[in-house]
Amino acid sequence: MDAKRIAALQASIRDLGLDGWLLYDFRGQNPTALEAAGLAGHMLTRRWFLLVPAEGEPVALVHAIERGSLPAHVPGERRSYASWQSLREELRRLVGGRRKLAMEYYPEAAIPYLSRVDAGTLELVRSLGVEVASSAELVQRFVARWSPHQLAQHVRALRAIDAAKDEAFDQIGFALQRGIDVTEVAIQQFLWKRFQDEKLTADHPPIVAVNGHAGDPHYVPSERTPTPIRKGDLVLIDLWAKGLAPEDPYADITWCAWTGDRPSAKAEEIFGVAAEGRDAGVALLGRAWKERRTLQGWEVDRAVRDQIASRGYGERFIHRTGHSIGTTNVHGDGANVDDYETHDTRGLVEGLAFSIEPGIYLPDEGLGVRTEIDVVMTPDGPQVFSKVQRELVRIRCE
Repeated sequence: MDAKRIAALQASIRDLGLDGWLLYDFRGQNPTALEAAGLAGHMLTRRWFLLVPAEGEPVALVHAIERGSLPAHVPGERRSYASWQSLREELRRLVGGRRKLAMEYYPEAAIPYLSRVDAGTLELVRSLGVEVASSAELVQRFVARWSPHQLAQHVRALRAIDAAKDEAFDQIGFALQRGIDVTEVAIQQFLWKRFQDEKLTADHPPIVAVNGHAGDPHYVPSERTPTPIRKGDLVLIDLWAKGLAPEDPYADITWCAWTGDRPSAKAEEIFGVAAEGRDAGVALLGRAWKERRTLQGWEVDRAVRDQIASRGYGERFIHRTGHSIGTTNVHGDGANVDDYETHDTRGLVEGLAFSIEPGIYLPDEGLGVRTEIDVVMTPDGPQVFSKVQRELVRIRCE
């Protein structure tokens, strides 16, 4: 955090009626704090705190053996502790006289993505006379928002994975036209190699799911149970990747295809319903922007979910509509498009990015579809920088 960014952060801290933001981590349990402090990929082995006060210089508190391990770019004064007794005393000095501090906590863990600090540490801080508030709004403003450079890196990754997805469908068609065996895992490995070629990385290989496997939203292909892709199959590909720099954000899309020219009527129907839901969410975002109205995450989920429910498939849409898109992980810490798994009341404000990815899952019928796009809230309104799937891709097999 440079001086300009710290000044803006402190202005927000004051605006929210807080006395500071108390960042805390132990062995990576709080990736939000690691990212906010610029320590992503530089995990310390002992407990550390970083206080950004409403006024004055930030102060870091680290174990004595790791004082020299704290990178120079972490701002402010350095203090240290050694024993558990000195930790308590130094923490008392750090927070002394401050009434209300933000931490990665959310009441009743209603938004678990912001519930990063363990209950014992919260008890410790509260025992020092501090009221702990949620850092949700600070995270929205200073962790989840993208810079213009990050947007450019997102678009680069998005174009690369979009092209890789098209190539994967072509690979399936090439194999089927020539009678060559092709499996989910083979296409997954092909995509993973394409990521490497494009200098992209990801926290997990992509999903390639055939027929009933596509009815499991988090299906994982396995070499132990190789599943062939044949003519007349539905194929779902969900792929996400990012550039190699720690601050580069992810791109995340899902497309569905049919191996042949004539998809089943059921597959076409449920894909069409999922696409209608997706488009209802995008349309709501566009209307709200024109009206200068900030939507909360749950409102977009509700618009998508209600559209799908109106077509009789509400009970088959079994996850939130979308997630914040991050840098360290594809699932970021900003507002989610969710009124199902959680009731996310955070605003979808300028600078945030999130997926819209409704799915309809019929594993008992050997089917499942999902259509996923990324929406970026830009100064010019909500923008989608990828192609948008309108119908099932037909993979030529003959």
